[in-house]
Amino acid sequence: MRIPKHLAVIMDGNGRWAMERGLPRIAGHYEGVKRAEDLVDACLELGIKWLTLFTFSTENWKRPESEVRALMRLLEGYLRENSHKLTEKGISVSFIGRRDRLPKSLLKEMQRVESLRPEPERLHVFLAVDYGGRDEIIRTVKRLSEAGMDIKEESFKSFSDLGNAPDPDLLIRTGGEKRISNFLLWHLAYTELYFTDVYWPDFTKEELLKAIEDYSKRTRKFGAVL
Repeated sequence: MRIPKHLAVIMDGNGRWAMERGLPRIAGHYEGVKRAEDLVDACLELGIKWLTLFTFSTENWKRPESEVRALMRLLEGYLRENSHKLTEKGISVSFIGRRDRLPKSLLKEMQRVESLRPEPERLHVFLAVDYGGRDEIIRTVKRLSEAGMDIKEESFKSFSDLGNAPDPDLLIRTGGEKRISNFLLWHLAYTELYFTDVYWPDFTKEELLKAIEDYSKRTRKFGAVL
């Protein structure tokens, strides 16, 4: 199979997975964290170098306040308890998105985790937290303007949230929806898209391999004629 260098994932369906089992929605998010861990391990095994996970969107603030608080606590607790494991595996973590609306305790953990840089680095994980693609474009233009830079494609990319990381080769969205929901709008210009009805808590390594197998069969032209 042709392995993507950069994989992006919209981890959808946690809440529906829980509700169909008579569980509170947050139970689906806890189960979703386990699948994210499995995905990271699979990426290491397959040799994927960059992984971007849509963790919390700018629109997710519209959810019930109790669910938002629980999600923030879940992320903060995970970072505090598992950052050493990530470093030991050769995983670096960066965060993309806004930071002005997040709890201060979560921001502190995010900054601490970002300062950890394993040698050698085997996988770089970007966690999109309070992230929206349109918002990123606006923030990037502001950064370019403040730096006195001309707005060109090359400079825009370097000032964007993903910096000089390569654009995703493959985007996977679970949960049955077939849209990108304001995720990585600039970066997905030529990304291959894969949609599955499988809820994120049920997305196993076997499901990942199905997606990569499907990706392997595609011819990427990037606007050219082959």
